Amino acid sequence: MIDLNLLRENPAAIRASQATRGNSEELVDQAIALDAAKRTALAEFENLRAEQNQHGKLVATAPKEEKAALVAAAQELSAKVKAADQAATDAELALTKILLQIENVVIEGVPAGGEDNFKLIKEVGSKPSFSFEPKDHVALGEDLDIIDIGRGAKISGSRFYFLKGLGARLELALMNLALDQAAEAGFTALITPTLVKPEIMQGTGFLGEHADEIYYLPADDLFLTGTSEVALAGFHSGEILDYLEEPIRYAGWSTCYRREAGSHGKDTRGILRVHQFNKLEMFSYCQPEDAEQEHLKLLAWQEQMLQKCELPYRVIDVAAGDLGSSAARKYDIEAWVPTQEGFRELTSTSNCTTYQARRLNTRYRDSEGKSKIAATLNGTLATTRWLVAILENHQQADGSVLIPAALRPYLGGIERIIPKN
Repeated sequence: MIDLNLLRENPAAIRASQATRGNSEELVDQAIALDAAKRTALAEFENLRAEQNQHGKLVATAPKEEKAALVAAAQELSAKVKAADQAATDAELALTKILLQIENVVIEGVPAGGEDNFKLIKEVGSKPSFSFEPKDHVALGEDLDIIDIGRGAKISGSRFYFLKGLGARLELALMNLALDQAAEAGFTALITPTLVKPEIMQGTGFLGEHADEIYYLPADDLFLTGTSEVALAGFHSGEILDYLEEPIRYAGWSTCYRREAGSHGKDTRGILRVHQFNKLEMFSYCQPEDAEQEHLKLLAWQEQMLQKCELPYRVIDVAAGDLGSSAARKYDIEAWVPTQEGFRELTSTSNCTTYQARRLNTRYRDSEGKSKIAATLNGTLATTRWLVAILENHQQADGSVLIPAALRPYLGGIERIIPKN
């Protein structure tokens, strides 16, 4: 949720952000009007309540012959107070409804536009050159007997799969490599719940325009999470943290679920876009003034993982129109996928400033002991789709796949995956 002080003091900044995102600027004007209406209604309620309190004292000390009239007036005043209280509550709800529709204010320098208007920051590594026709990850997975798409579809439908043998072990190796790196960087490991309450899902900003991508269990009034970011953001909801001289960092390991609504016909082959996968997510709580520096640290840790997996990649500054509602800036790291002759996203890291924490009432005490809203950031460190890039970039002419050196200790020293035939 945006800062009400910013709305009151610099609405132009919020309008500019909405325009950069391609969103409605009219929402800002509606929020300003509703905020004024709320404050007027609240002032009316407080004035009437003060009058009611004063009147109550008169009733208590009035002579007997005057009490009947004063009691009648008190009842009338009580009705006015009740009506004013309801008006203030209604105004607050109306304002909140509009505020929830205004997305986070983008950071200066974020490129305007949509998906194709990103800014390229850098490319790292050399794309592989093959002396043979490279296979895609599905063909490799089948030949190596490590991915079974057919049986996944047989028992669960499209966009499901089995990882088998060294395929399953390779994913676990990847996740454990990421977990060890996170631990070395001072992250606390968490295995998170994957079912969360509506208020936590709402607080993280996932129940906006993309709510149709989320699995919902109406009988339990719970949502399946598409990222452990949701649980990690809710971990300290309603709490006041100690002075955040240093960020508090968590690494959340979870299975993730996404309906992939609106992606019909996109990436239907293989495991690039699926309904269920595993992911290790970094999450930071810090002081707002430290958020941009923390964002660059999360990005650097992601790059370390890509380099450990010996993958060519590029880093992009995502355009405002392609940001999630909570993100004020997002960097994506996209790995080269040879058979697609293009880069595909493997990780993203978002600076959510105080947007999520304000919704979830997550605060900290500053050096003077004052309570302030914290900033939150998130970034993926490893996920199932990395197998796509690892398999395709490290395939060999004999059909085998070399395992990146950093992953081998997690696989008992195995250096390559060999075709079953």
